Amino acid sequence: MNNVLILCTGNTARSIIAEALVNHELGDQWRAFSAGVLPSQVNPYARRVLAEIGISTDDARSKSVAEFLARDDLDLVITVCDHARETCPASLNPVEQVHIGIEDPSPLPGEPEPEHVTLAKFRAARSRIRDELVGYLRGRS
Repeated sequence: MNNVLILCTGNTARSIIAEALVNHELGDQWRAFSAGVLPSQVNPYARRVLAEIGISTDDARSKSVAEFLARDDLDLVITVCDHARETCPASLNPVEQVHIGIEDPSPLPGEPEPEHVTLAKFRAARSRIRDELVGYLRGRS
C-alpha cells in the first residue's frame, strides 16, 4: 500500500475531492490523505459532487499540512494548486513531489455566481481530478 498526500491551499475542495476519489477508486493500492497550507473548511459543493457519485464525505475535514510533517510513511506528495506547490514545507522535500494543477472551482470572494455555474465548475474539477490525478496514480500502481 502506497501513501499519497494531496496538498492544496485551503484543503476545502480540490484536495478533498482528490483524497475521496483516490481512496474510493484505488483504495487497494493507494491510501490518500489531503491537507492545506492554510486549511479552512470543506466546501459544501465538494461534498455535493462527491455525493452525486456515491462517495460519502461524513469524515472529511480540512487539515493542516503540519499534521503530516513528521510522518515518514508518505510515498508521494501531489500538489493541485500553484500556491501549495510554491509553499510546500521543506521537511516534505525528501518525499517525491508531483504537481497536477487543477483550476479552483470555487467562486472568487465577492464575486457570487449562480449555483448551477458553481456546480458545473465543481463537476468539471471532479472529472479532471479523476482523469488526471487518479489516472496518474493508476499508472504508477
